[in-house]
Amino acid sequence: MTTKKSNRLIHATSPYLLQHAYNPVDWHEWSTEALEKAKQEDKPILVSIGYSSCHWCHVMERESFEHDNIAALMNEFFICIKVDREERPDIDQVYMDAVQALGVNGGWPLNVFLTPEQKPFFGGTYFSPAGWVQILQNINKAFQVNRTQLEESAEDLRLHLLRSDVERYKQQTDDVPVAPLFETIYQHLESRFDREWGGLDKTPKFIMPSVWLLLLRYYYVSKNDAALHHVLFTLKKIAMGGIYDQVGGGFARYSVDNRWFAPHFEKMLYDNAQLLSLYAEAYAITKDEEFKVILQETFQWLEREMTHDEGGFYSALDADSEGEEGKYYVWTQHEWNSSVTKDGDLLANYFCLEEKGNWEHGNKILWRTKPNQQILTENNISAASLEDILRQAKQALLNVRNKRTKPGLDDKVITSWNAMMISGLVDAYRSTGAEELLNAALKNLQFLENKLIDQVTVYRSFKGKRSTTQGFLDDYAYLIQACLRLYQVTFQEDLISRAEKLLVYTLENFYDTTDGFFFYTAINEATLIARKKEIFDNVIPSSNSVMAQNLFHLGTLLDREDWKLKATVMVNSLAHLIRTEPNYMSNWAIVLSEVKKGMTEVVVLGAGQHAINRSFQQRYHPYILFMGTESNSALPLMQGKSVLDNRPTIFVCHNKTCQRPVHTVVEAEKMVL
Repeated sequence: MTTKKSNRLIHATSPYLLQHAYNPVDWHEWSTEALEKAKQEDKPILVSIGYSSCHWCHVMERESFEHDNIAALMNEFFICIKVDREERPDIDQVYMDAVQALGVNGGWPLNVFLTPEQKPFFGGTYFSPAGWVQILQNINKAFQVNRTQLEESAEDLRLHLLRSDVERYKQQTDDVPVAPLFETIYQHLESRFDREWGGLDKTPKFIMPSVWLLLLRYYYVSKNDAALHHVLFTLKKIAMGGIYDQVGGGFARYSVDNRWFAPHFEKMLYDNAQLLSLYAEAYAITKDEEFKVILQETFQWLEREMTHDEGGFYSALDADSEGEEGKYYVWTQHEWNSSVTKDGDLLANYFCLEEKGNWEHGNKILWRTKPNQQILTENNISAASLEDILRQAKQALLNVRNKRTKPGLDDKVITSWNAMMISGLVDAYRSTGAEELLNAALKNLQFLENKLIDQVTVYRSFKGKRSTTQGFLDDYAYLIQACLRLYQVTFQEDLISRAEKLLVYTLENFYDTTDGFFFYTAINEATLIARKKEIFDNVIPSSNSVMAQNLFHLGTLLDREDWKLKATVMVNSLAHLIRTEPNYMSNWAIVLSEVKKGMTEVVVLGAGQHAINRSFQQRYHPYILFMGTESNSALPLMQGKSVLDNRPTIFVCHNKTCQRPVHTVVEAEKMVL
């Protein structure tokens, strides 16, 4: 590739754009220069959107964008713009909505054709080379011959994009107490449970962590054992599946089947961040050692493969290596035999290996269908012996795998995904007490402050240098959340100050006073034809739901009733949708339950406060906000409180009313509502 002439993308910070830097296509980044050029030359714009670990993005590049004859058509007829959806999710949101409004299923690569004024009129996802050439020729002809009709259609679509989801779905609803609200939500989700393999009954299977976090809270309120059983059953099945890397830890993005067996092999930081939180909560409830192992192995993968020298976390690992999906992760019989020299029969049984293979081309995906107890019984060994056998085998397999050609690494550091990982690490620390998890979270926040935060201005990403793109709502929302999570385990009040400043900035620059929700882009970002509001929870919870939770939590900690009211208005106006579509509103449902139930405030004072706090938080208490100090504090709820009897002292409060102070976690837990 280095012998070919580079295009403009050679100066990009995005690994995805750099992958296209030697295409013969005359690619531009999204910029004022490119948009003005389209107007000056009166050419339609082709916006091609993808990301570095996207399999079909690579395929379309290889089949079309690397070929001179196809590139010549693109360069002649269009101003071609390449976009990394992870670096510019604002652009992706607008044009994904446009394509879906045209009746096309969304996905990536996303290829959208715009008028010179950025109005979309046609789009799709992957196209074969022949189909792509035909599309290019047809679009060019339509633009020349049917320009007026095309622009009228584009204007109709622009007007559609201007109507926000808030406008479509917001409505006033009756006040429903948390218990019946949860029952309605549970019935909707329970009807879709996959009782054989766990999760929800659909294919392909995305894990959707916030759905299971929601159901754990439902169990906490209802004590419905069936709900807890299905969540724990689901987490066991996922951990036994091929979607979990049985050798190196960490989770792939989704399973192409309903058994969690065959993953789409890419690993995303945001999935693993949320799964740390989910498995941490499951461990806090059960103290099941298998869940703890998942936390340990996933953290080891994060440190080994996804961490910048200065503490930032990389974005993703590709599904492909050497042009083949999953090649890095699967095993031939010969590779297995030469790697596993001890306890081979037991391990083959443990990982469900067949001589003929269980995957394409006779390869083997390691997965499990037998629980550990069955393996112990069948082999008449102890749990400690099995643990030792697995540890040695996994290390041997990892040593072999590390010599293979690794999948492509998207080594840009995205602010919001890193902040999500901070929260995941903090949650794992809370349930296990493992200090290395907290240290990694603190080091990551320091990285973000050094590289991506300028006072209260946040930037989207870093790769060797900070990108010029300022942060979006999710960057601010997840940063605020990370500061609040870190504060509750460290009691460092500067974290509250940081969160407060970021929240004030977000209200000033993203908040829409006309409907009480937040735009995804800041008020000074005016280069797109529409400003979107992110409402629906998907694999990543929506930035508006996270901001509602931030307003409620920080409003409680700082005694800001105005912030709590904003959060209440947001969740109440979507309550009807939360009740009827909880799989797309799962994080909203968590926040709604917090607002309706109220958060218990636990204050820990005295020299032994950190030991008390660690002990308290290793239990499962999803409706508590923790605060504490050894001496003085600026937080309103801690004013007028002091240590009693020269011993660590715990105050349990609800809605600013505190019960009598106690000295032990056991006593305090009895007071938690």
